Amino acid sequence: MPMYQVKPVCGGDIKIDLPSCMYKLPNVHAQQGNSCTSEHALQNGEVDPAVKALEARQDEIMRKLYELKAAVEGLAKTVTTPDADLDLTVISSLSSPTFSSTTLKGTTDLDTLLGKDHGALRDIVINANPAQPPLTLLVLHSLLCQRYRVLSTVHVHSSVASVPPQLLSCLGPRHADSYARQLFQLGFTLIWKDVPKLQMKFSIQNMCPIEGEANVARFLFKLLAPYPGDAALATSVDSWVDTAFFQLVEGSAKEQAAVLRALNSALGRSPWLVGPEFSLADVACYCCLLRSGSASVAPANVQRWLKSCENVGHFGSAKALLQ
Repeated sequence: MPMYQVKPVCGGDIKIDLPSCMYKLPNVHAQQGNSCTSEHALQNGEVDPAVKALEARQDEIMRKLYELKAAVEGLAKTVTTPDADLDLTVISSLSSPTFSSTTLKGTTDLDTLLGKDHGALRDIVINANPAQPPLTLLVLHSLLCQRYRVLSTVHVHSSVASVPPQLLSCLGPRHADSYARQLFQLGFTLIWKDVPKLQMKFSIQNMCPIEGEANVARFLFKLLAPYPGDAALATSVDSWVDTAFFQLVEGSAKEQAAVLRALNSALGRSPWLVGPEFSLADVACYCCLLRSGSASVAPANVQRWLKSCENVGHFGSAKALLQ
């Protein structure tokens, strides 16, 4: 027997209609008559405007893909002679005989150093820290622009908050024909990025990055002229490059003074550091002298050599960056 009895608050004859589904939606697959249409239609038989817009967008994408395919097929026909169909007036405006073609001895083959050109622009990509601008690369870039048709671009990585305006324009103004990449022989892309050491790549699939400004400078200079065939001269060039970066830039005041004496002695015997020809040793030592601030206290032979380097005409971008 229950302890408490409560009268019912509602009658026992009330019927509740329970739903058979949670939500009811209109049928988007409406039928016209007894046959099902091939298009998605609304209940009134009209095509959804969103579907129409999607179909129009798909048609536009397919049209652009066919145009791109035709352009690639046309470019593939010129792989053996990639510049055969270019306007001679454009080629003559992009390349002209200058210092680099007369002073730098020997010729280099881009196909041998960078691999065969299969219709795509061979792009050298360099990551550099804006806190340590690579002065030697600016000089070598200027020399490369006089030897080849170079497409130069500068970008800023998201790891860097801001970059001074002079670093954004350090490779010069944007080329008027930059939209036509097939007109150029070489791409030079500089990315300002928070990296501990300078990094360079030109083939993501086939190589690991080259690190260090000295090593990258060695590679880029080989695009201008081969290393000396004489092992003693080649060793001398490498020695001066290492001395410039490890003693002039990173060394103590005593080490810097010793390098200045060695430079003065070598330049007393020849106009350039390694004999009578301009070389990578001159580029590296000049830029490292500027970076270390030792140029103003250099001996007489070094001062004369500094003026000779400035008369070359490719060191202006490096010098302007430090002013």
